[in-house]
Amino acid sequence: MATPPVPASQAAAGGNFEAPPPPPMQPPGTDMTGICFRDQLWLNTYPLDRNLVFDYFALSPFYDWTCNNEQLRMRSIHPLDISQLSKMNGLEYMLSEVMEPHLFVIRKQKRDSAEKITPMLAYYILDGSIYQAPQLCNVFAARVGRALYYISKAFTTAASKLEKIGYVDTENESETSEPKGGKEAIDFKEVKRVDHILASLQRKLGPAPPPPPFPDGFVPSTTEGEKEPENQQEAEPQPPALDPIIDQGPAKRMKF
Repeated sequence: MATPPVPASQAAAGGNFEAPPPPPMQPPGTDMTGICFRDQLWLNTYPLDRNLVFDYFALSPFYDWTCNNEQLRMRSIHPLDISQLSKMNGLEYMLSEVMEPHLFVIRKQKRDSAEKITPMLAYYILDGSIYQAPQLCNVFAARVGRALYYISKAFTTAASKLEKIGYVDTENESETSEPKGGKEAIDFKEVKRVDHILASLQRKLGPAPPPPPFPDGFVPSTTEGEKEPENQQEAEPQPPALDPIIDQGPAKRMKF
């Protein structure tokens, strides 16, 4: 008779069997540009330099536990040892740019041989915060989309202003066309005919007679107007008019 299978928990408690290994961790997603990671407790405990930066990066969700660097860590070898990584194939992380202690750039790549490497993603640690760098195609797409937005907005604004200018021009043209239509054309033949009639009448009538002389003792008003300035100059100078600010200011006004 076959014995029923013993649960793994009871077997582990009894010591007859080992507990099953934990499920492997899932690799991180490709697009994780919307999140960042920061462990302030670790930063307060350890210095962030080129020797410990990979241990700090391994705490983040960007780290892929199936990489070759993790295998070196399990063998107590520095995970960024290029002499060991060049002998392995698969996913790996490399420290590409360093500006201690503010900036560290880590590149994720796939190694097919000692000389054939395919870059995949890039991560940067800026003042203790870990970010995923966006891909170049996404950067171009965002920049082109933003440029197209502002170009279309500029064309829309220009079109609206041109419509207003065209509307004003049409109004001005209609206003100017109305007076032109109301004016009559000048007939030069008619003008010459009228001038000829007036000239013939002037020859028939002759020049106008001279005006009669003024009676004795009469002084025309024009002579009085001409002599008034002379009399004013000969008379004594009169006092200047009152100044509305100095002579009639607020301090000299009557108080009730």
